[in-house]
Amino acid sequence: MHSPDPPTAPPRSILTPSTLNRLVRGLLEDALPLVWIEGELCNVSRPASGHLYFTLKDAGAQVRAAMFKPKSGWLRFKPADGMHVLVRARVGLYEPRGEFQLVAEHMELAGEGALRRQFDLLKARLDAEGLFDSTRKRPLPRYARRIGVITSATGAAIRDVLSVLRRRWPLVEVEVLPVPVQGREAPPAIVSMLRKASASQRYDVLLLTRGGGSLEDLVAFNDEAVARALHASVVPVVSAVGHEIDFSIADFVADLRAATPSAAAELLVPDARALSRHLAQALQRLRLLQHRRLQSQTQRVDHLLARLQAQRPQARLARDRERLVQLHRRLHAALREQARIRATRLERLHARLLTQHPRQRLQLLQRRLAEHERSLRQCMGHRMERAQLTLRQAARALQAVSPLATLERGYAIVFDHEGRVLRDAKNAPPGTPLRARLAEGELSLKVTDGT
Repeated sequence: MHSPDPPTAPPRSILTPSTLNRLVRGLLEDALPLVWIEGELCNVSRPASGHLYFTLKDAGAQVRAAMFKPKSGWLRFKPADGMHVLVRARVGLYEPRGEFQLVAEHMELAGEGALRRQFDLLKARLDAEGLFDSTRKRPLPRYARRIGVITSATGAAIRDVLSVLRRRWPLVEVEVLPVPVQGREAPPAIVSMLRKASASQRYDVLLLTRGGGSLEDLVAFNDEAVARALHASVVPVVSAVGHEIDFSIADFVADLRAATPSAAAELLVPDARALSRHLAQALQRLRLLQHRRLQSQTQRVDHLLARLQAQRPQARLARDRERLVQLHRRLHAALREQARIRATRLERLHARLLTQHPRQRLQLLQRRLAEHERSLRQCMGHRMERAQLTLRQAARALQAVSPLATLERGYAIVFDHEGRVLRDAKNAPPGTPLRARLAEGELSLKVTDGT
């Protein structure tokens, strides 16, 4: 019998499981950088930590994978078992268990990566051709009368658009131009409808829209033919495709991009309630301006009357009276002209309001305008009557104290040979020549007796 072999001597370096796993992890990460892996998801779980754990498999093998926060929260879709995905990941080893795994950096639905590359290539080419140039984008009409909405007639987008338009601007006319928004038949149908709507010249603006979806769902709006049809449209086009984070080629070519269908509807029409408030403020400012103008003219008349009362000679009084009459005429004409101009402006505002507001609001504002006009005319008439009465009273007062009125009662004013008024008989010795001023004409006198 052979004796058992003696035990071999232990090696100089002995590895622990932790050391071995750490060594293997380093070798894997150094040898395999970021890689793209395509496969089917299974065993998908997302615990309270927010990390994502799953297994990626194909027909012959499977591998465990993890996607940690915050990258797991950036996904544009919710991963579920059975989905076919494309993952960019680092190859590594989970040391505590010695398990081979992937650490995912990015995940997208399989096929979306190719679509994204096609999207980027088409975007770069059309941008180089000038289809995205901001200088060619046209402004939207401020008050659109008719809007053409190119979308699916049964989708949620058209319901949102119609709801917002009815609430904000019920006067606008909306025509739904139905087209498929998904599938192979969608791009040619959208192109055909864009060309028909542009050629018809029926619409003030067009809205191209649909609800959100994946990149595959929005492929019709990343089509080159659709982009060129948008560029060739003679009618301004608003694009509202998908959700706020979604961008399509149509968004870049259109004259304006809206984040959502509802946001597009708000951009297309004004808010009727805000416009009504603006009009009410304009009417209030007009009434205030009329009141201030009337006060200013009245104050000016008062100043003129004060100046007139300060002028005592009869000739200056008559001259200023004529000037005041002319000023009154000019003032009356100016006030009438201003009233006519403001009435014309108000009529224009009413004409605009007639096309922008419901009938009941127009009738109410017309009645209020008529009342204000009657009030303004009455106020102007009263002011003019008071000014004329004040003028007549001032003329009578001046006439009462005028020296010419004294002469009319039979008195005379005596002047010496130097033209000074003679107030004392002692200043006129016998033989002194004098001159007497009567109401009508003058007399030459000579003193014969100094008593």
